[in-house]
Amino acid sequence: MLDIPVPAHPTTLADWLDHAERLHPVTIDMGLDRVQRVAQRMGLTLDCPVIIVAGTNGKGSTCAMLEAVYTQSGYRTGVYTSPHLVHFEERCRIAGESVAQEELLPAFAEVEVARRGQAGDEGGEISLSYFEFTTLAILRTLSRSGLDVAILEVGLGGRLDAVNIIDADCAVITSIALDHMALLGNDREAIGFEKAGIMRTGRPVVVSDPVPPQSVLDRALEIGAELWRLGKDFHFAGDQQQWGWAMHPSHGGRRYAGLAYPALRGANQLVNASGVLAAVEALRGRLPVTAQAVRTGLALVELPGRFQIVPGTPTLVLDVAHNPHSVAALAANLDAMGFYPTTHAVFGAMADKDLAAMLDRIAPLVDRWHLTSLPLPRASTAAALAEQLEAHPTCRGRVAGRHDTPMDALRACVATADPADRIVVFGSFYTVGGVLQDGVPRMSAKHLSA
Repeated sequence: MLDIPVPAHPTTLADWLDHAERLHPVTIDMGLDRVQRVAQRMGLTLDCPVIIVAGTNGKGSTCAMLEAVYTQSGYRTGVYTSPHLVHFEERCRIAGESVAQEELLPAFAEVEVARRGQAGDEGGEISLSYFEFTTLAILRTLSRSGLDVAILEVGLGGRLDAVNIIDADCAVITSIALDHMALLGNDREAIGFEKAGIMRTGRPVVVSDPVPPQSVLDRALEIGAELWRLGKDFHFAGDQQQWGWAMHPSHGGRRYAGLAYPALRGANQLVNASGVLAAVEALRGRLPVTAQAVRTGLALVELPGRFQIVPGTPTLVLDVAHNPHSVAALAANLDAMGFYPTTHAVFGAMADKDLAAMLDRIAPLVDRWHLTSLPLPRASTAAALAEQLEAHPTCRGRVAGRHDTPMDALRACVATADPADRIVVFGSFYTVGGVLQDGVPRMSAKHLSA
């Protein structure tokens, strides 16, 4: 018998991620055929109720609130979300904790073996994108973790996203806005159709967008999904102290009154929390949840980078807002914070974003801009951002600096800001992640200049 050498697998997570980045000719390759074939070779299934969350904004917050409520009910949760802020392992949480690197390694190896195939496998070796490869590895890790419920966030779109190889027991569609238009379509109707691809016949779909595209409603009717719609099947109302939520009598009429506001800041979080409660009700027959678990879960939920206010002076706000809709929400939240003598911005963004529309919404609130390059090819450089800001009438003359990294930009802000000022870091996950590399920064010029 010939002794045929088997190529050695990577032995660290960093090496596996480098390997996954080199496999496929393009970074984003929409379609399920390749990833489905590898999943079939792996025999990949999730043997627990699955909630899949799609949408333009609010996905991460929705996943975090679902996780918190189910954790408080005593269930073992598994969450897949992307992208990460600092460490890749943040994408996979089991029982509320990020998975350890070594727990992911066997799953990466299994994906690689299945991708390469064996003699007789139809199609031979299959090329996977970085997102497809890592999604399969995380789904395999979740499948072996003894979960009571799996909560999966769609990476991009829905219909052709790798997460959609799993059938959702309950789908959640959050707010839909204009983003990734080169891949998903030029208007909300086209983008909504892509998001609606996570629906399944006869299963509940919670739509928490207050004004959903007609394409979402049409798709639910076409395939016979059980539609739960904000403002029609469930609703919420609140004042400055508390809020309440109720289902329509046709869905059981359950109510929650006197709820504390979710721990995640921002007015838009009530919309997300309302969708979360609808999803909880939709799956109540399989995953019973107590009223106390709802109250405690929403009160304790944490998610870095979503209108996160860091204690200290000057005030520091971290927000991953990266498209016009989410930047508008950020601007409204900043406006509600009250008066600050000067607002400084640390801003870095991808080159394909609608920068003019983002600036229209937030520029009136920003006095000084510190622009940063980001460490990936899709990102705009600080110099390119500066050119665009100088062309915007509200930003002209307000660019205070160009920097190589978000942390460099933050240090420059702190060095020039008064203690009573405010600094907001936004524009991309990579912008916020760049200032969280060494943990949440302590806001002092002495610390950040070290």
